[in-house]
Amino acid sequence: QVQLVESGGDLVQPGGSLRLTCTASGNIVGFNAMGWFRQAQGNRRELVARHITDDTITYSDSVKGRFTISRDSAMTTVYLQMNNLRPEDTAVYYCNAIIRSYGSDSYQTYWGQGTQVTVSS
Repeated sequence: QVQLVESGGDLVQPGGSLRLTCTASGNIVGFNAMGWFRQAQGNRRELVARHITDDTITYSDSVKGRFTISRDSAMTTVYLQMNNLRPEDTAVYYCNAIIRSYGSDSYQTYWGQGTQVTVSS
């Protein structure tokens, strides 16, 4: 069983910063990618940033230059440093990982429970 546990969501003023953390645990053989998606009320879930195991990093255009994704040396934890936050960044942020677990021949997609980020004065 694989679990993704997120933390770091909060209420912050425009221009402020937050750091989200997601740690994967369980019977993990390997990772293909870890990243962050977000879903604002009434909107579809969208990619924010993704780190692929070969060190390829992708950001959505709306967060480029403001958000930074990184992973720890064990590659089991992914961080999202969010700077210069805007009201339009308000959403539930979900950790996403593509993982192969013991007993499986293929990679599967896992999701965290979500953490609320609210940007408001």
